[in-house]
Amino acid sequence: MATTADMSRGLIIKVDGILYSVVEFGQNKTARAAAKVWAKLKGLDNGRTIELTWNSGETIYPVRVEKKPYQFLYKDEGGYNFMDTENFEQIVLADTMIDAPQFLKDGQEVVVSINTETDLPMSVELPDKIVVLVTYSEPGVKGDTATRTLKAATVETGATVMVPLFVNEGELIRVNTKTGDYVERVKEA
Repeated sequence: MATTADMSRGLIIKVDGILYSVVEFGQNKTARAAAKVWAKLKGLDNGRTIELTWNSGETIYPVRVEKKPYQFLYKDEGGYNFMDTENFEQIVLADTMIDAPQFLKDGQEVVVSINTETDLPMSVELPDKIVVLVTYSEPGVKGDTATRTLKAATVETGATVMVPLFVNEGELIRVNTKTGDYVERVKEA
């Protein structure tokens, strides 16, 4: 068994039969009382965020998670379809299990976290940054560059990203999938 000393970001633990991912954690020490360990947890099945506190050295119940590469195939009424790149098995997942479904492109590589106890998928992670094509954007006003003014642009996946005025329709941009923010313009190779 693991203790609170083994706590780390991204660790999956079981609390009251529900799986949570550790988002943030820390330790509170006072002169009179024993040290306490606190953690901000995000539910993997419901997305709910909670905070818990344990006495230092208390037992926690981590779940072993295996991360496997999958490829996004398509979306239909059943959900999002992914294929294992090693054995070509396909799985269908709901959008609640995907960290940024609005940025999924056909053929894109993702990482699927699988609970080794039940062999069921738990979540889908996209790469931190992806390159997408701007399909629609209003033209920028020439000379309006004194401030960091942003405009809305629609990308090939259908998502809307706020971009600087100099980004035009038909250009490739890099987007941070965790925040949905524009990172940079990409030169075509």
